[in-house]
Amino acid sequence: MKHRISILIFIAITLAVYFLKGELWMYFVILAIFGVVTFLGVTNMDFNWFLKSFISNPKAEDRIIALTFDDGPTEFTPKFLDLLARHEQKATFFCIGTQIIKHPEIFNRTVAEGHEVGNHTFSHSKATGFLSTFRMKREILRNDRVMLKKSDLTTDLYRPPFGITNPNIARAISRTGKKSIGWNIRSFDTAISNEKKILKRILPKIEPGSVILLHDTSDKSYRVLQEILLFLERENYKSVTVSELFNFKK
Repeated sequence: MKHRISILIFIAITLAVYFLKGELWMYFVILAIFGVVTFLGVTNMDFNWFLKSFISNPKAEDRIIALTFDDGPTEFTPKFLDLLARHEQKATFFCIGTQIIKHPEIFNRTVAEGHEVGNHTFSHSKATGFLSTFRMKREILRNDRVMLKKSDLTTDLYRPPFGITNPNIARAISRTGKKSIGWNIRSFDTAISNEKKILKRILPKIEPGSVILLHDTSDKSYRVLQEILLFLERENYKSVTVSELFNFKK
């Protein structure tokens, strides 16, 4: 992947500076640039730095987009499901294993109402970026087992917590046969308190093939979804599942 090429370039430049008797500050400059590029690759899925992630589908011919929700199911999820049903829109919910255990009936309702579900790890660990390949794989597989037990369901969709990718995560995704799903419109609905500011981050960017990241975890995000759905109706957009947006075969 791209990060391997960047490592080779880093090594080549470092050797060139060394053999050409470069100044010490050159080493620090090279190291700083490499560090920045690596950080951006880790925190930005759209760079496709460590693995291919599906961010959006610019080739979408129809006015379709994908609404996606992370970190559920929660006690707020039924309100989101009610709202989506009223507007006859479908979405993809990236669920956490521990949350499925807490709210199995809500998870089953999500599936029963025709929405898609994806794997968002078992525990959504804050240390995700530092886990070994073995532990990341275990996080994914534990969630798979929970989904299978609670709803007799399997999924090949995976969304990395916090959107973080690195070589360990890339290997875990590959070894579990998952597709990495990102987004091209990030709402920051868990960090921004002002709903109008959240909507300003979303609505002007919507175009055919967009993937919108939201969270079914608060009344604030519920109210944001209300406005998004009204916008979709006004602009004649349809929200479909991630698999439909990217034409994944089931």
